[in-house]
Parts: sequence; C-alpha cells; structure tokens
Amino acid sequence: MYFELALFAYIIDRIFGEFSFIKQYKHPVIFMGDYIKWFENNCYKDSVFRGFLLTSSLILIVGSMAFLVDYFIENVFILALIASTGLASKSLYESVQEVLHTPWKIKYLVSRDTQNLSSSDINKAAIETYAENLSDGVIAPLFYLLCFGIGGLFVYKAINTLDSMVGYKNEKYEKFGKFSAKLDDVANFIPARITALLIALLFLSKEAFLRFYALGKHHESPNAGLPISAMSLSLGIALGGATSYFGKIKEKPYFGVGRKDITQEDLKRSLTLQIKLDIFLIIVLTVFAKMA
Repeated sequence: MYFELALFAYIIDRIFGEFSFIKQYKHPVIFMGDYIKWFENNCYKDSVFRGFLLTSSLILIVGSMAFLVDYFIENVFILALIASTGLASKSLYESVQEVLHTPWKIKYLVSRDTQNLSSSDINKAAIETYAENLSDGVIAPLFYLLCFGIGGLFVYKAINTLDSMVGYKNEKYEKFGKFSAKLDDVANFIPARITALLIALLFLSKEAFLRFYALGKHHESPNAGLPISAMSLSLGIALGGATSYFGKIKEKPYFGVGRKDITQEDLKRSLTLQIKLDIFLIIVLTVFAKMA
C-alpha cells in the first residue's frame, strides 16, 4: 500500500490544487481529453467496438506513461507532486464554495439546464455535485493510488475522463461511450460506497449509515446516488427530484426524507465536511504510513 505517497499527494493537492498559478501548465486530464477528442474526430463510429478501442488505447497510453514515471522516479516527494494532479479536493471545494457568492457559476459544475433554476435548485445542484464528486475526484483517486500506486491513479483518471466526455446515453454516444461508461461504473463501485460511509461517519449521522443505500440505489447510476443520499440524510434535506436536462424534465427520486427547500445554509453545512475529511484522511494516512 502507498500510504506515504497518498499522504503527501493529498496535502500537496489541498495546498496547491491544480497549479493554476503556474503559467503554461497543462493538467494531465487535459492531455487525456485532447486524445479523446482526437480519436473521436478521426476514428468515431457508432459502434461499441470503436468505443472499446478508444478506451483500451487511452488506458494503454496512460498506464504505460505512469509505469515509466514510477519506474524511473524514486523520490517520493516528486511522485507525490505528480500524483497530486490526479486529485481534485481543493478545486472541488473552491468551485462549490464559489456558488455561494456567484450562484450563476453553477452552470460550470453540472450538466442539467441552469438558466431557470431557483435559488433552492442551485443550492441543491451544488450539494449534489459536491457529494458525488467527492467520490470521483477525491476518494476514488486516493483509493487507486493507495492500492496500485501512480499507475492505478492515472488509469482511474483516464476511465473517469472517458465517462465524462463520451459516457452519455444519447444518439451519438449510446454505443460509442457504452464500454467506458460501464467500466466507470465498475471502477467507482467501491469508492462510492466508501465515500457514502465517510460522509455518514464524519457527520455522525446514524440515519445516513442505515439508509444511504436504500435511497441511493434508486439512482440510475449504481454509484452516484449513494454519496448523494448520505449527504442528504446527514443534512436532513431531500436532494434529487425532477430535473431538467437538454430542455426535458427528467423525473428522479428523492435521495432524502427532509425538506425540499434547500438554502445556502444547507450548502454551507455540506461544505463543513471538507475540514473533517482533511483531518480524518491526514491522521489515518499518517498512522498507516508510520506503520508500513
């Protein structure tokens, strides 16, 4: 297990985030996105097999590069610096927090229609995004970094990036993105459940512990509904419900049993999870790093 590497990577990410202060810096995920766009522009076909080729080729490229990095670089601080680019704790927190002051920026965080959202809808969308992306952007990358090192982390990021770009159930991507979407479901199966349990634990919510799965399993994703339900139950609110996507209302279940009017105070309370998560992860990783 790579406890020391994960500890340093998490601390670096919490301090520096995406290194946006460095001119000409290009995040590794952007390179992955560039390859996906190139493949789509040159090799797209409405076919599951063609989507499989995209997924397998990107994983091969990313996995090979990560293996070379791990093989030639032995300094744990340099490896942690590289690994930190696969985490998104600081950027996720700051992006969601920004919605408190500039609500219209919610459009950059969600795929739902945002032009006619009420203040309650904006707060709800921000909390859902924060809960769901704690798994995708923080816990899942840490999980694969701990288990498999740099290679595991960046292969996961490749899978997650593929899902975010081509894993849609629409006419263009239904077949082309099917393999990457299913692979993303598999990759996030354990991390999503860990995330939900951590949310319940850090909010000391017995109800979230006992009910997050029963409510979260009704989400169309086998994973996304679990941390959302845990957050909803911990805060005593009802997330989910009817949501507009591409001009059409999509009926979704509620992932909670509390009130449906979501306030900025609810959003602020959800964000208090961050400091609790920081303390918990740093203590746990430090203890296991010393034991290893």
